[in-house]
Amino acid sequence: MLMKASSQSLTEQLSARFAQRIRDRLLAPGARLPSVRQCALQQGVSPSTVVAAYDQLLAQGLVEARKNRGFFVRESRIEGPAGARVAAGTEPASPASRGHVPVDATALIRGMFHKISHKPQPGMGVFPPDWLESTFMPAAVRKVTGTRALLDFSLQYGEPHGDGGLRRALSNKLANINVQAAPENIITTVGATHALDIVSRTLLRPGDHVMVEEPGWAVEFARLTALGMRLLPVPRRPDGPDLEVMTRYCEVHQPKLYVSVSVLHNPTGHCLTPGSAHRLLQLASRHDFHIVEDDTYSHIAPEHATRLCALDGLQRTIHVSGFAKILAPNWRVGFLAANPALIERLLDTKLLTTLTTPALLERALALCIEQGQLRRHAERIRTRLDAARSRSVKLALQAGCRFAAEPAGLFGWVDTGVDTDALAQRMLDDGYLLAPGALFHADRKPSTLMRINFATTQEAAFWKRYSELVRTM
Repeated sequence: MLMKASSQSLTEQLSARFAQRIRDRLLAPGARLPSVRQCALQQGVSPSTVVAAYDQLLAQGLVEARKNRGFFVRESRIEGPAGARVAAGTEPASPASRGHVPVDATALIRGMFHKISHKPQPGMGVFPPDWLESTFMPAAVRKVTGTRALLDFSLQYGEPHGDGGLRRALSNKLANINVQAAPENIITTVGATHALDIVSRTLLRPGDHVMVEEPGWAVEFARLTALGMRLLPVPRRPDGPDLEVMTRYCEVHQPKLYVSVSVLHNPTGHCLTPGSAHRLLQLASRHDFHIVEDDTYSHIAPEHATRLCALDGLQRTIHVSGFAKILAPNWRVGFLAANPALIERLLDTKLLTTLTTPALLERALALCIEQGQLRRHAERIRTRLDAARSRSVKLALQAGCRFAAEPAGLFGWVDTGVDTDALAQRMLDDGYLLAPGALFHADRKPSTLMRINFATTQEAAFWKRYSELVRTM
């Protein structure tokens, strides 16, 4: 609340509030600030106070005024190679394809570290910490850190591919989802994001075109753009990517890579169908591009979900996954599996970027997998998530939301009917961090959609406040 009795003026308090949120990236570059009238009503101050506060933000270089449009958080752009037209020379290139970081993808990540309140956060991309608690993880660490073992692990770099025991366990685990990968064709990484980065740095060069799913993962958009890649957004449908759009991209731009979340797609929850997978692999073969399949949500996925890597036998596909979402975020253990012809090139990139990965936690994870503890833990998470999803969906519908995709997995993709960038700013005042739809588009644009985390949207208090704010917008 803005306080009249404070040593700071109302103008200074309001300016400081917006400035802090911008610096913490809770207001992303390109986000529009409330209009002067809206802000005055929301904060209970005069329009002249808002104008003065916005003037201070302008002077600090944190926002910019756009004629007849309002005030916007200033973009922080990374210039890259000049982009080409999007498709068949008929549409202008988007900011993403011109080499600018299209969205502040760190907004939600920073929210994980700069906790804005004690309340459950609807926009978070992870399970709550108490969901992940277990006794078997500490026991596994203790088992692999006997005095002699701890010295051995600490005084040498370890295997370049990663711990041999973990790679054998991963090979067996992948076989259960029909992905055949020998231990020598698996490389451990510092989380799944590191695996994606290794693939990008190995297969791509600045200026290359990369097809990405839209809506999709903002961090991947920003990461690829920062490497100098030109993004080609592919609409994601319930059955898979829009293959007609992909075909046009292939004919015009000859993309080198397609990044996909086939199972429990983030944010829609869609799963790839066998028919779409088959046609997609035919397209990849015909136009000679690789596919990296991010299987981050495999631990909570339905049985027998269709995976490109299983159908393709890792010929043009590369499998990527990790354990941060389901088990231990701070262990930072991920991996990739690829064709033997690519493995040595991928390993070279790993060696150049991180040398090796910490064997101690990899060995502990191998124990958790081999003894069945990870599987049982995942089953408990799935059961709890099913109940949470049911309750969250019911509350969302009662609050007037419409689901733009069938609820599945950890996330819901909901239509609020209002600008979710503006809604997110209002909800911050009440201690809630949202994930507005604009974050999930390669070229940030206003959206009425938002992603919710089913595990953190079970409280009626959030939905009550959400409903109150939506009615005023």
